[in-house]
Amino acid sequence: MEAINLNSTTSRDLSKDPRNELELATPQEFDYAENLNYLSRSPNECLFRIENGRIYKAIPAGGETAVVEISSTPENRLLIRFLGEPAAVSAGMRTEVIRYVRDWFDLDTDLAPFYEMAQSDPLLHRAVNTFYGLRTIGIPDLFEAICWGILGQQINLTFAYTLKRRLVETYGRPVECEGETYWIFPTPQTIAALSVEELTALRMTVKKCEYLIGAAQLIVRGELSKEQLLAAGNSKNAEKILVKIRGIGPWTANYVAMRCLRFPAAFPIDDVGLHNAIKYLTGADRKPTKEEILKLSAAWTNWESYATFYLWRFLY
Repeated sequence: MEAINLNSTTSRDLSKDPRNELELATPQEFDYAENLNYLSRSPNECLFRIENGRIYKAIPAGGETAVVEISSTPENRLLIRFLGEPAAVSAGMRTEVIRYVRDWFDLDTDLAPFYEMAQSDPLLHRAVNTFYGLRTIGIPDLFEAICWGILGQQINLTFAYTLKRRLVETYGRPVECEGETYWIFPTPQTIAALSVEELTALRMTVKKCEYLIGAAQLIVRGELSKEQLLAAGNSKNAEKILVKIRGIGPWTANYVAMRCLRFPAAFPIDDVGLHNAIKYLTGADRKPTKEEILKLSAAWTNWESYATFYLWRFLY
């Protein structure tokens, strides 16, 4: 089975292979097990499940939905197997799934320069040696990324996952396949039509409900889109757009820029987790100041996003 590279593979090429499997080539700096460990961090995850080293997930594919099993081959490629009825797997669906998986695992980013820089960095050298092959796992859908950022504000990760599950299982779309139920994240159209009272029934704060509904309404009205933010050109410009939205501050804006927009210089410098990771690695008796972080991160230019993600990994 030949590896498929989206950059050189057309939908017509995909349609020549009637089988329900495809392989994706991965960069040398990719370790499936390391990324699987990250994805396994919460038993309360509701948008995919992991079983026997394989990832099972429903993926929106244009007007269709694909349910896939993702695993690794001995050659360090990603093996994607489509579940369900073989005849339902169109060339367009395969193309969309390839795009999604490449984005999800950030396969198109060359990490070699990051690793070269990090090896001589006092903070990062331990991180890249400990988590070698880890990619910044993405959230390709803008609305999902914004929601996850808002849900995670000022609460611990465990409760954030609980809130996400309540939101998804109440307002998301279930997909049945081979005896299992998978979930698609709620659309902005669905959330935009809700009242604050309906969302507070999920036991999230009134303000978070207002923020989620407000962001959804902006997207529905066409006033906010991933394309608009990408066109901003960099994380600073995208942040300026995002922080104008009620409920989105610099932290959430940079989180979205990291996980969804893939701007390499996105840097949530005020993040408590980042501060705690630096404290842990330096053995300090207090968290670093912003000025100290700026000094420590001076060599991270255009790798702030990956540096942050790797340092977070020491904590969660």
